[in-house]
Amino acid sequence: MLRKTISAGLLAVMMAPVAPAFAQVDFGAYLAGRQAGNDNDFANGAIYFSKALQSDPANPFLLESALSSYMALGQFDQAEVLARDMVNRRYPSPIADLMVNVADASTGNWDGIFEALEAGRSIGPLVDGLTQAWAHMGLGNIQRALAQFDQVIESDGMTSYGRTHKAYALASVGDFGGAEEQFANGIQYSRQSAIAHVEILSQLDRNDDALALLERVFGTQLDPALANLRDDLQAGTAVPYAAVATPVEGLADLYHLVANLMQADASDAYTLLFVRAASYLAPQNTPAVLMTASLLEGLGQYELANAAYATVSRDDPSFPSAEIGRAEVLRAAGKFEAAIEVLDALARSFPDLPDVFVNKGDVMRQSGEMQDAKAAYTRALALYDEAAPMRWFVYYTRGIANHQLDLWPEAEADFRAALAIQPDHPQVLNYLGYSLVERNEKLDEALDMIQRAVAARPDNGAIVDSLGWVLFRLGQYDDAVGYLEEAASLEPVDPVINDHLGDAYWAVGRVIEARFQWQRALSFDPEETDAKRIRDKLSRGLDLVLQDEGADPIKVARGDD
Repeated sequence: MLRKTISAGLLAVMMAPVAPAFAQVDFGAYLAGRQAGNDNDFANGAIYFSKALQSDPANPFLLESALSSYMALGQFDQAEVLARDMVNRRYPSPIADLMVNVADASTGNWDGIFEALEAGRSIGPLVDGLTQAWAHMGLGNIQRALAQFDQVIESDGMTSYGRTHKAYALASVGDFGGAEEQFANGIQYSRQSAIAHVEILSQLDRNDDALALLERVFGTQLDPALANLRDDLQAGTAVPYAAVATPVEGLADLYHLVANLMQADASDAYTLLFVRAASYLAPQNTPAVLMTASLLEGLGQYELANAAYATVSRDDPSFPSAEIGRAEVLRAAGKFEAAIEVLDALARSFPDLPDVFVNKGDVMRQSGEMQDAKAAYTRALALYDEAAPMRWFVYYTRGIANHQLDLWPEAEADFRAALAIQPDHPQVLNYLGYSLVERNEKLDEALDMIQRAVAARPDNGAIVDSLGWVLFRLGQYDDAVGYLEEAASLEPVDPVINDHLGDAYWAVGRVIEARFQWQRALSFDPEETDAKRIRDKLSRGLDLVLQDEGADPIKVARGDD
């Protein structure tokens, strides 16, 4: 309910303001800005929308578009000028209101925040409510702040968030007992709030309870930041409270919270504005920085993502996570060698961190270096605790590497090891089942595996295709056609699925449709080996192709060649 409440207010602004008045605007700059916006090219968006503003400086669409571009870039000085212009012109814009609140909080102008709220400038009920509470804290009005936190707590759907921020506020003034009471009433933990609670328990001389909470929330395989916290607790240290210690950090946590809440409903570009605000107010809030970089990566802005990851200092406990993210950005940009260099340097500094080797294995596998990928995955498995939940994935990806190296017994063993940890994981079931089908081995077991995978992921075209293909290999052609048609509807431009459907049509005597599907498969740029075989089928038919390969369709399907 809360997510919908927040998102409805925030998403509404994405439909406004209206398009600019074309009689005044610089068309070339405007169109270039719109294209940059469509491409999530924030740098060019800032340039071209700003240029268009020169010919129409009062245009609300251009003002908000330029403002959004600068905020997405993290250039808040330029963004503030535009936001205040919009506020002065009385243009309704939660984005401008957000930017002005950020600017006022960063300079300690808490009265300015109250003036904006009194003028009716609103971002949303949760943000407005907690912003008022933190502004009271900023002015030193602790009792009024606590009353405002209580008002949020009493609001439908906001209780957990209100209690969390009230706990932060109480801890920030040394009332750790009061803060613990808020957590004891039950909240939904984020990474930041869980760490805050651990620190509060430690300040109350309850390190054993803090350790139990740390393990309950994060498990036993901890990243360096959490491992350092665990080590301090085990040593009996009274860990200082530092999670959210000032009103500015409170607002930063709020904006990070909102970004997480709206991520499922809003566009990544819009979500980015809130997490950029969090990072601007609290650069030391590494989770917000990492989320910023991740969103930029998802938007295809690899250079900006790389720059965001690079802001995490080497002495920050989250530095390995940032470097792993940076390596992933380089991989996504096709810079495999640079990604490997980052991971190798990280491995030298953190030789016992399994995630480094998992990511190195992924980069090596995707760049075709299967032997090196296998070695990296093997190293990761040696470093993981037996109870680590990620082990299934490493067995699975090492299995793929072994399969590509034509080491089938080792690949099958890895896939089965993955299934021993995650018995019903559809990816593993599908990969192993499909591989068995392609090898014409254990077809009944393969059918069971793929049926379970389809039951879990009925909208996954690749998995539905696997079920159709195993039925084809078992000679159940009519049933195979139905599943392969469904797979082709789910993945209409996949060359392998269309090729399989063509084979199934041929097997049931629908020759014209078979040739049509093979032609479609060719049009979708299949692998050259597959393309050569498809052209041969178009020329001579499936029967003769299979005969050249050692069996006719019926013999292949029944396995009695």
